[in-house]
Amino acid sequence: MAERSFKKEVEKLRLAGGETFHGEGILAVTKALLQSGVSYVAGYQGAPISHLMDVLADANDILAELGIHFEHSASEATATATLAASVHYPLRGAVTFKSTVGTNVASDALANLASGGVRGGALIIVGEDYGEGSSIMQERSHAFAMKSQVWLLDPRPNLPSIVEAVEQGFQLSEATSTPVMLELRIRACHVHGRFVAKDNVRPAFTLKDAIEQPQRDVSRIVLPPASYLHEKEKIEKRWPAAVAFIRERRLNEFFAETADDFGIILQGGMYNNVIRALQLLGLSDIHGDTRVPLYVLNVTYPLVDDEIVRFCTGKRAVLMVEEGQPDFLEQNLHAILRRADVQTRVHGKDVLPMAGEYTGGVMLQGITKFIEKVAPHHLPESGVPAAAKPVPPEARLPAIRAMDTAVHPRPPSFCTGCPERPIFTAMKLVERELGPHHVSCDIGCHLFSILPPFNIGATTMGYGLGWAGAAALNTRETRRRTISFMGDGGFWHNGLTSGVGNAVFNKTDNVLIIVDNGYSAATGGQDVLSSKGLNPIRTTRNPIESAVRGVGVQWVRTITRTYSVSRMRDTLREALTTPAEGPKVIIAQSECMLNRQRREKPLMRKAVESGQRVVRERFGVDSDTCTGDHSCIRLSGCPSLSIKPNPDPLRTDPVATVLDSCVGCGLCGEVSHAAVLCPSFYRAEIVSNPTGWDRFRAKVRAAVIGFLQNRIDRRLAGLRP
Repeated sequence: MAERSFKKEVEKLRLAGGETFHGEGILAVTKALLQSGVSYVAGYQGAPISHLMDVLADANDILAELGIHFEHSASEATATATLAASVHYPLRGAVTFKSTVGTNVASDALANLASGGVRGGALIIVGEDYGEGSSIMQERSHAFAMKSQVWLLDPRPNLPSIVEAVEQGFQLSEATSTPVMLELRIRACHVHGRFVAKDNVRPAFTLKDAIEQPQRDVSRIVLPPASYLHEKEKIEKRWPAAVAFIRERRLNEFFAETADDFGIILQGGMYNNVIRALQLLGLSDIHGDTRVPLYVLNVTYPLVDDEIVRFCTGKRAVLMVEEGQPDFLEQNLHAILRRADVQTRVHGKDVLPMAGEYTGGVMLQGITKFIEKVAPHHLPESGVPAAAKPVPPEARLPAIRAMDTAVHPRPPSFCTGCPERPIFTAMKLVERELGPHHVSCDIGCHLFSILPPFNIGATTMGYGLGWAGAAALNTRETRRRTISFMGDGGFWHNGLTSGVGNAVFNKTDNVLIIVDNGYSAATGGQDVLSSKGLNPIRTTRNPIESAVRGVGVQWVRTITRTYSVSRMRDTLREALTTPAEGPKVIIAQSECMLNRQRREKPLMRKAVESGQRVVRERFGVDSDTCTGDHSCIRLSGCPSLSIKPNPDPLRTDPVATVLDSCVGCGLCGEVSHAAVLCPSFYRAEIVSNPTGWDRFRAKVRAAVIGFLQNRIDRRLAGLRP
């Protein structure tokens, strides 16, 4: 079950030649793949490219009609290795995953693929997860393109440019026997627009043909001495062929090339932000009719030396707009101009930040600085926009202090009703008894445990590497054990071998908690091998416990309801104190609440509309019983658990309260019971379409409670002066 369904939108993929496609960037990429005659597609989900996998899954019937094989890969390395089908056969293949964490995983397969080269077009669509909205380390795909010598496309973020990049990417790959990487930032993935569609193409050479007519070319296999020849072939044949193709097909674009004696060289993905900045300075209109010469690099690797020399010749200065660090393109630009003895001054990271996302505001300030240096007369007489003027630190501090008093800090946390929250509540309770333990974290929703209110976790080394991250902390000199985490997605990604298998092999005596919420929840709720639901095109219901025992773990405990805080606490305590030696694995199961709500809410809504009796559970706090110490909030952290003013005039501490966003998971009550807190939580039922008996019981309860409440009010009234 993915985050959202594209069943309706994927029908646009059937558009024929000449019809106009309207939609989102991700759908446009899929349509471009079908128009290009792709034979197979694979990938691993991850922001900002997750929706591409979801679109492909929902379009599986359309893909099958065209003879296209699609699969969810076990990892990014699996996806990239899938492109081996294009090494010996004229098969066009595409894979997708997020960068740079996905490219890290795929780097071994990517290096081998790029070394031997390909016969069919091989396209790697990477979601460039860079900037303040990212959840990963800040690196760029560009380094991988240079390392393995893979051509890197960075198209302007509009649908016609993106579609052309896909189509030309396959042709560039085939013309140079080299895989091609297509970089899509989040701005490109979700941009909306239109383009004129072409007919979908069924591959002339099919997967069936490849299987039934096997071919083999030893020179394409990465073994000495062929591997030495591959490097020579890259430099002497593939690189010149790529440069010639880029130049002849005019993949890079020139705008207003001779309009002035200065200009801007930019990555294609930065085009919209550059045009917006120029528009605010009165140097372009919203449609891109610019007065400043632009050289747009829709291909950022390799660069075409003679195009750069052509653009810079006769210009006093150029600005290199390159998002992120290191400044690969700027350094290359210097080298190209110096070799050609072109004395154009190059600006870049001197007026733009070395690191960080190039947002509209950043671009406006940087381009303003550049024009102030080289052509100040071009700036508006009325003055530059306020957003173009950097705010000095001394002016910024009072605003920040004022915001601190008005805006409450809100660190990222688990969703309302998340089944992972009680796991960390149980850990805090065990910590009270046994003291703190070293905790090795993993990629996934459970990583939020490092932040308040839990403050658990020391390191995270990568997806599925939770237990591997504590591998060195394994000694017989102490009985204290470390705790590691891994999600079900990370477990099937590579955790079974690099974590569990490694621990068994090296006789670790430590503890692993596998959070089994039924999906690859952090990437949008896609199914995994152990998902409980039936998947029409994938195999599910493969128990994690069977896999763990299969590689040799003897001590395994499966908890089928994580909301039972007391059971989670007792099991974790047992794992940390048992005299049994060897690796210990706790599998904590409960369905992701977001996916559960996506499945149940439409059914409940339909039942209510049809007149059926529907009962929903909600929890609340008795304000008269609540002591106001807020231990429940510190141990739970649920977004629905908040505070409100104390209704008792004799007590000043605010009391806990449950907001309407409550989904009735019951954790707050479980925490109060397991931690021996005040018994202030109560469970209520909200009944839609109540029966006569429901109404009768409600009246009786209201009458009894009202009578008792009135007695209390009368007694209190007698005490008042």
